[in-house]
Amino acid sequence: MTERVVIGRVGKPHGLDGSFYVERPSLDERWWRVGAQLVAGGREVQVVGARRAQSRPVIKVDPPVERGAVIEVDRSALPPTEEDEYYAFELVGLAVEEEDGRALGVVESVDPGVANDVLALDSGILLPMVEDCVREIDLDARRIRIATGFVD
Repeated sequence: MTERVVIGRVGKPHGLDGSFYVERPSLDERWWRVGAQLVAGGREVQVVGARRAQSRPVIKVDPPVERGAVIEVDRSALPPTEEDEYYAFELVGLAVEEEDGRALGVVESVDPGVANDVLALDSGILLPMVEDCVREIDLDARRIRIATGFVD
């Protein structure tokens, strides 16, 4: 089975032609263009209409899908990351610990912040995704090390 990555969700309708707002859309605009191949609600669909409204993507897909359906793409369709670059979905589920080894929790989500993204941990801790805080991300070890002193 192909590994897929969530890039949005079918939101409320826009107009009468079957178009809809994309909720929590990927910032990669290529997914929201006519001709893009996506998976929505577990089915392969093609974007047949695309525009923006209120700074958000509005698309129409064929075949139509239900409101609330998850919109995904194959992970292999994503461009490769550079060294020390990560997709947010790669960080979810990683254990987080301070440099001294103290466990802080597990990443539940990576949320957009005002100045930078924020790691939201299952322990309720929020950590800024800045170099002064995040010292090491090791995907193979499934661990993130942060600077001692960012918590407490």
